[in-house]
Amino acid sequence: MPQPAARPLQAARWSELPGWNEDELVAAWPAFLQSCRALASRPQWPQWKSVCEDARGLSAPTTTTIRRFFESRFLPWRLTNTDGTTNGLVTGYYEPLLRGSRTRSKPYLQPVLGVPPDLLTIDLGSVLPDLKGMRLRGRLQGNKVVPYFSRAEITAQEKDTPDRVLLYVDDAVELFFLQVQGSGRVRLPDGSVVRLAYADQNGHPYQSIGKVLVERGEITLEQASMASIKQWARANPSRLSELLNANPSYVFFREQPARGHDGEGPSGALGVPLTPERSIAVDPRHVPLGAPVFLSTSQPDAATPLRRLVLAQDTGGAIRGAVRADLFWGFGTQAGNQAGRMKQQGEMWVLLPPGAAPK
Repeated sequence: MPQPAARPLQAARWSELPGWNEDELVAAWPAFLQSCRALASRPQWPQWKSVCEDARGLSAPTTTTIRRFFESRFLPWRLTNTDGTTNGLVTGYYEPLLRGSRTRSKPYLQPVLGVPPDLLTIDLGSVLPDLKGMRLRGRLQGNKVVPYFSRAEITAQEKDTPDRVLLYVDDAVELFFLQVQGSGRVRLPDGSVVRLAYADQNGHPYQSIGKVLVERGEITLEQASMASIKQWARANPSRLSELLNANPSYVFFREQPARGHDGEGPSGALGVPLTPERSIAVDPRHVPLGAPVFLSTSQPDAATPLRRLVLAQDTGGAIRGAVRADLFWGFGTQAGNQAGRMKQQGEMWVLLPPGAAPK
């Protein structure tokens, strides 16, 4: 008989977290307070209210004080895959900067689309409680709900839907990776900067175009990175549309006011600004959004340990499974280089107040 699936959360001890005593927890504290902004107001998680009140009461805490706070107010739970293993994939993402315009003229020809009015989002949990947290996206065709248009279909219709366009940018590949990252900034010709945030998605599953290139023999598995994909695209402009359309998923955006300083990241799924190198995207079916997570992995494309407290403040279409994380590296070229090379194995422990662990 097949073995039953392992529970995603397994009780652990603080001594099992490698590097817990070495992390500079002061660097994670602002991100934790951002999580508290969202968590303390949610009635479905009453355990967080007192924890967050106590956290806000700490004045200029040191790493030692913060470590003592977590060890006295939280319990560690080891994240575990359904087959009982505890290793998983850790990738990276960042906030890119694109060049764009409010009007369509060369070189700004690639439209950034807002949410279309005919996109339906159906909460399946309202129909079947066992499907809580799952959503179906589609559109009406007569009196039937059918799948929403794929990437290829949406891009074919772009010229017919100018009312849905937020901006035009100058590079199809950069726009594609903007959709992969989920947020970004666009510099307009007058020097002003617009911030774009994830608004919705067409409901189709994400397909890695790097994997497609590997399967076609265009690049090797070792070469599969954001930089190598961009290099291939520059060398093969006539084949670019076909490659991009191999990923049927399509992300729609909304415009956000540009905040005052570059150090503050975009808002994640939790609704609070992401903190560079201290925020991660997770699968919320297994990791509660807002929760602290201790991450044990390695630096991008290296064996140097990367062990630190991070906060589960975002989600992503490609982030599926209990032991799966996407580390936010920040804004700009250097962050993009780090994110593009991040494809490491790692382990994760979620920290929860007593009584907050899912049953």
